[in-house]
Amino acid sequence: IKVMDSSVICHPAVVARLEELGVSYEVTEHPAVFTIGEMDALGLTAKGEVCKNLFLRDAKGRRHFLVVVPGEARADLRALAAQLESSKLSFASAERLEKYLGLKQGEVTPLGVLNDADAAVEVVFDRGLERFPCLGVHPNDNTATVWLSLADILRVVEGNGNEIRWVTL
Repeated sequence: IKVMDSSVICHPAVVARLEELGVSYEVTEHPAVFTIGEMDALGLTAKGEVCKNLFLRDAKGRRHFLVVVPGEARADLRALAAQLESSKLSFASAERLEKYLGLKQGEVTPLGVLNDADAAVEVVFDRGLERFPCLGVHPNDNTATVWLSLADILRVVEGNGNEIRWVTL
């Protein structure tokens, strides 16, 4: 595991946007991980709260949601649908993930909005994230984790024009 400083361009598009916004961050490179458990096994969760990210769609596939919650949180999709005033929610397909966020399974991250040119995806944050000073998210690939504040993640999402929603899970 390598900790990189901001002068190292390991994920150029993400790093460029973070620097353009004046965001303070740190990058930890690591082997590809697909679950919070794998990140925990590498000791990554000791640095801060690693976010769990879910890419969901409504019943008709008209609305898409990127849901960001604390790593150990359980997302009740029925309760989430009610808070979002949505029809039944389900996980979106790999094809939809690629189409809307330009990501593959295991790479889902709020920084994926940087690939959402139409700002079509609604980004949903659990209020439980507000208690953590440092959050870890992938920089659009699962071989690194970017550490930054919730306020800075919100700046990235807002800067892309995506709608932000808040829920309590």
